[in-house]
Amino acid sequence: MKALFTKSLVAGAIALSTVTLALAADITGAGATFPYPIYAKWAEAYKAKTKNGLNYQSIGSSGGIKQIKAKTVDFGASDNPVKFEDLEKDGMVQFPAIIGGVVPVINVDGIKPGQIKVTGDVLAQMFSGYIVKWNDKQLADLNPGVKLPDANITVVHRADGSGTTAIFTDYLAKVNANWKKDVGAGAAVKWPAASSIGGKGNEGVAANVSRVKNSIGYVEYAYAKKNNMTFLQIKNKNGQFVAPDDETFAAAAAGTDWAKVPGMGTFITDAPGAKSWPITGASFILMYKEPGNKANAAEVLKFFDFAFKEGKKMAADLDYVPMPDATTDFIRKNVWTKINTK
Repeated sequence: MKALFTKSLVAGAIALSTVTLALAADITGAGATFPYPIYAKWAEAYKAKTKNGLNYQSIGSSGGIKQIKAKTVDFGASDNPVKFEDLEKDGMVQFPAIIGGVVPVINVDGIKPGQIKVTGDVLAQMFSGYIVKWNDKQLADLNPGVKLPDANITVVHRADGSGTTAIFTDYLAKVNANWKKDVGAGAAVKWPAASSIGGKGNEGVAANVSRVKNSIGYVEYAYAKKNNMTFLQIKNKNGQFVAPDDETFAAAAAGTDWAKVPGMGTFITDAPGAKSWPITGASFILMYKEPGNKANAAEVLKFFDFAFKEGKKMAADLDYVPMPDATTDFIRKNVWTKINTK
């Protein structure tokens, strides 16, 4: 009898433990590496406040879209916005969560951050392999007085399907006709430069640029800052050379009316404005209108509501740009209301 009673207690304890774990289960997301630093910061603060966690897999935008379509996560994340007709077909909604900048970074001895200036056209020629030397005349003419090495340029690009790549190539296609015709834009392209290597995620590109002398790559600005990388200044649409930071990202995004774009999905590259950083973009969240786990979907919305209200300083500290209040109000009233969490 005593043994039976003990077994019952153990069984009850296991059952109780299982229920407790289920109730405390983290919400799950996967996708873009672009916003990972701020999502991690928000998740830490949210868990401290609510005891509810976020398990986010930083696997690239294409991976995030695949995971949400497979219904293995509560939300997908992509810097490459999904077209409105595809959202409708799949029964999903999309909203921008954060704004940031994609930054060309280099590893050239003796060069300080922002010391080298490029135009969008020259940048495209470097990544396409038309400009193969650091002391090419076009670069030298833009940078009088800067000692540029007689060294070959190695291009570092993303090896995975990437929203950062989508933003970067969208910009290059806008400013260079040959790039638009020969390479195009998207989450994955065929990189034409003869001397090039791939890296997985923003982390992989940053690591390879840091490792390979005389290389050039592109990463989200938080990764450039974290790794103390040397970035380039770029001539913007208004003819001004600008450096990347939250102010120039905000200037680029200022004219975007998200509410007028079906599905809210738009690029904000090559934006007008004297202070605008030309390779600015948003990262988007994808969710089902009829989620498989309604309780988790409700928690996802609570998490982003917390991020929109209380995460602005955290975003600014990492040189991201928080979504404007008018935009987050629109998201709450016109996007989140389409998600059935009851």
